[in-house]
Amino acid sequence: MSIFEKLESEVRSYSRGWPVVFDRAVGTRLFGEDGTPYLDFFAGAGALNYGHNNPVLKQALLDYLARDGVTHALDMFTVAKRDLLETLEEKILRPRELDYKVIFPGPGGANAVEAALKLARKVTGKESVINFTNAFHGMTLGALSVTGNSMKRSGAGVPLVHATPMPYDQYFDGVYPDFLYFERLLEDSGSGLNEPAAVIVETVQGEGGINAAGVDWLRGLAELCQRHEILLIVDDVQMGCGRTGPFFSFEDAGIKPDMVCLSKSIGGYGLPMALTLIKPELDVWEPGEHNGTFRGINPAFVTATEALRTYWSDDELEKSTRAKGERIGAALEGIAEAYPEAGLTAKGRGLARGLELPSGEIASRVCAAAFERGLLMETSGPDGEVAKLLPPLTVSDAEIGEGLQIIDESVKSVLAK
Repeated sequence: MSIFEKLESEVRSYSRGWPVVFDRAVGTRLFGEDGTPYLDFFAGAGALNYGHNNPVLKQALLDYLARDGVTHALDMFTVAKRDLLETLEEKILRPRELDYKVIFPGPGGANAVEAALKLARKVTGKESVINFTNAFHGMTLGALSVTGNSMKRSGAGVPLVHATPMPYDQYFDGVYPDFLYFERLLEDSGSGLNEPAAVIVETVQGEGGINAAGVDWLRGLAELCQRHEILLIVDDVQMGCGRTGPFFSFEDAGIKPDMVCLSKSIGGYGLPMALTLIKPELDVWEPGEHNGTFRGINPAFVTATEALRTYWSDDELEKSTRAKGERIGAALEGIAEAYPEAGLTAKGRGLARGLELPSGEIASRVCAAAFERGLLMETSGPDGEVAKLLPPLTVSDAEIGEGLQIIDESVKSVLAK
């Protein structure tokens, strides 16, 4: 029995699909301890948009550590935090005409979500939050309450309350007008719907199966929230930081959410970090009312700042991500068309892509076949029926071609059986 099987909890998951001990990682490659290379189309579940051990970010981190820069500082003022805030304002917020203040919650995406939910309730005095079918917002109790996946929800062990799910875009395949059910419940005093403090939404549902909301649907949601004085929270934990093309995944819709949750690739290098962005008028916290010991991991501030300076001073990464995403999307469409009897569906936006297969069992077999050929990708969706692709945004054209060939071969090998 390996030390992992002996001591590590049964809750581990990714290691079950990829039974190898990894040792090194560079760019879009992970290497087993025996030197075997694996093309990484997982990218730390979206935490490594700039690749493994990005040399520019690594150098900034090494320089900071070498000069004994502050590592842990709670919410104290530091040079690293000042540099991050100034760079975030200069490179991201001001060019997009976004007026947000910044909360530093705990270092994970669920922490950013919890801060947003907690603040929305404090601001409005209301308890209920609207979430959407197939949503995933994190594994803490508040975040789980607005998550759709029944398996993850069941792990809570207590009732998950004060949240009401509504149908996501295309949940009814376009049979009913957008928000027909939601708005009717809001306007009907006999509906039994508690008046919501906020709506929380992912513009592309990653864990939910790479379900991409249309820009018109997102605009309609923002307008509905404004009409009914409901706060709009966009969970951009996985789809932010350029995953769909623009820095924020909601930019194409032209909306300005009341709150935005960021984590994963906001730290740039894979170091733990999260931010909750809020409109200034919502900043009604009392000092220390929301805190956490590791809300000030300064090495992550350093790599986050360097990532913003390096990749978001112009629109080159955005254009590259859109182009690469279109290439992958077209290839997945081609694979789907090659097996009309299987009913495959290509999904996604930018470099968040997926191939929906007939079942979770088949999708798992496709991912296993890809692993055997040296490619890492995971499944998602309510039944794990989607093979999900999240390569680093810095993936090369040659690596995309290599990955697509492996996916094609893997689908062929599974469906042939």
